[in-house]
Amino acid sequence: MSDALNIQDVTDPDDPRLDDFRDLNSIDRRPDLPTGKGLVIAEGVLVVQRMLASRFTPHALLGNERRLDELRSDLAGNEVPFYRTSADVMARAVGFHLNRGVLAAARRVPEAGVADLIECARTVAVLEGVNDHENLGSIFRNAAGLGVDAVVFGSGCADPLYRRAVRVSMGHALLVPFARAADWPGDLVMLKERGFRLLAMTPSGEAPALPDAMAGLVDQRVAVLVGAEGPGLTAAALRVSDLRVRIPMSRGTDSLNVATAAALAFYERARLGS
Repeated sequence: MSDALNIQDVTDPDDPRLDDFRDLNSIDRRPDLPTGKGLVIAEGVLVVQRMLASRFTPHALLGNERRLDELRSDLAGNEVPFYRTSADVMARAVGFHLNRGVLAAARRVPEAGVADLIECARTVAVLEGVNDHENLGSIFRNAAGLGVDAVVFGSGCADPLYRRAVRVSMGHALLVPFARAADWPGDLVMLKERGFRLLAMTPSGEAPALPDAMAGLVDQRVAVLVGAEGPGLTAAALRVSDLRVRIPMSRGTDSLNVATAAALAFYERARLGS
């Protein structure tokens, strides 16, 4: 296979070749909406590199000359078109000035079911009601860095493939396996049947401290449950969980940002060598 790149120069922001990158700041026309084109958009060199290494195969890239130079080795032998353009043309096409200078578009792929996702996993994150894309992206980044094998989405969660979530995750939303629960909270019961201990994060002062609880689970499969900021996990999810755990707090603070709380749970799990 030749290492020559498929570089196509674009000078017109209305060029139809850019349609998959158009109106990224639109509420109802953006191409990464599941109800629209349902594309996955990677933004920035590092995130594009992670898309290239993921199961999401880009079918087009859009960027300036500088970003093209940074990605040349990653794109060697890849026939995907790189639409080379100026910052002004790119801004007029996507709807805002893009500081990161490059985008890649890929089509969504079929998602795994929860049963298949957890088959070989030892540590999973389970999210309920996490509907903020930045929190979602941060959780994926934390999961990747702290040894979490997979993420399971319960009810009320935001789209993990929304551009902002992918960007904040630094592309790890494309690499860390995830699945959406088809039966909620029924799939939590399935996790228990597969040998997972379900740890529900809660601010309740009556719950055991996270480090103490995690220390007793070194040799077991663990699912860390986190809920939406404010309301937290629903009563239904809490009832199914095996153990409610808390992060010891001080100075009258009752809770942390959900991504931070999840990271502390992931760290305790990783620290103990699981």
